[in-house]
Amino acid sequence: MPTSMKDVLGVILGGGAGTRLYPLTKLRAKPAVPLAGHYRLIDIPISNCIHSDINHIYVLTQFNSVSLHRHITRTYQFDNFSGGWVRILAAEQTPGSTSWYQGTADALRKQLFQLQVPRASDIIILSGDHLYRMDYSKFVEFHREHDAEITIAVKPVTAQDASRFGVLRADEDRRISSFIEKPSQEKLQGWESIAGDKPYLGSMGIYIFKTKTLVDELRSEEGSDFGKHIIPAAIEKGMEIYAYPFGGYWEDIGTIRAFYEVNLALAGPHPPFDFFDADWPIYTRARYLPGSRILDSDLRQAFIAPGCIIERATIRESVIGLRSSVRPGAHLHRVVMLGADYYESEADLKENRQLGLPDIGVGEGSVIEGAILDKNVRIGRNVVIRSHAASPDEETKSYTIRDGLVVVSKGVTIPDGTII
Repeated sequence: MPTSMKDVLGVILGGGAGTRLYPLTKLRAKPAVPLAGHYRLIDIPISNCIHSDINHIYVLTQFNSVSLHRHITRTYQFDNFSGGWVRILAAEQTPGSTSWYQGTADALRKQLFQLQVPRASDIIILSGDHLYRMDYSKFVEFHREHDAEITIAVKPVTAQDASRFGVLRADEDRRISSFIEKPSQEKLQGWESIAGDKPYLGSMGIYIFKTKTLVDELRSEEGSDFGKHIIPAAIEKGMEIYAYPFGGYWEDIGTIRAFYEVNLALAGPHPPFDFFDADWPIYTRARYLPGSRILDSDLRQAFIAPGCIIERATIRESVIGLRSSVRPGAHLHRVVMLGADYYESEADLKENRQLGLPDIGVGEGSVIEGAILDKNVRIGRNVVIRSHAASPDEETKSYTIRDGLVVVSKGVTIPDGTII
């Protein structure tokens, strides 16, 4: 019989300040960062939960969480008969705690009472900044078949990539005997678990705990992080901890470069992650936008979200987000454009003329390549933005250079004729 998921609680970690994704996290929480022109990062784990029949979901947040709260409350509303819900647990001062979340484990420790309210048998802990599809019911089934106290989702990784992961050793029965968080290359020797060019097992940061085990460990251990403290301590105690192998596509979208490359890959002919999968759609907020209007333009390998207006423009290998406007003569090459939150009215456009402001979107004759344009940016006429692949990180009032990319922050105006 299929595994029952009614007594499984999903917990999605909203992350900290998201400094590696700055400036996209300057005004929003990391899970609220737009993805693929139409979605937000938080839509990935919530959609996976819904498809896996997990319909009791907590999202833990603390930084810049207004837009994340708004998106979740507008998007994920279950009917009265399903009994499902998605609830936000924001960091708050209480008589027992006056500090913010100090790490992944500390976030759950500060919400121990709420975690026990649903009376779940098992708790699955997820991250809010990964791109993947996973049937969590199979994960839970593996966890229960092995009578595991903790189960960790893992993927094979190369020696070069291993330093970005928590690395573990597992025997033939997949029981974990040791764990090390983000080891240096020198410390990797002897940590091989499987044969081949990917001999190491890297933790995906996805865990299942028996609820009692999680509560007991968070109460008895003082460490603030699962990978650095809770998991190693549990192994030392001889707990039943197992590795669940995952062979599908999975990407950590934790840096500006990773965010950029993942988005551009979606515009290619063979995207590694398929948003067009009818059997496992990714859910997001229904916006009721019109189809995009494209006039006399040359588009190649472009991912165009609904509600865009593109006129006599050239677009190559780019993602164009909701409500984007790209005006005549503009050239975009390898650009991730996050779009706009609203359309400007005739009165707005008239006021722009009076104030000498460009309209929201990309102006006539502008050439942009190797860049990320956040929402509601105003790029004037004949602006030139080029890739800064060899440049050090830098921040100005108008733009930021991170990982060799120019990122124009939300709502920024770039005047006519500017060269970056």
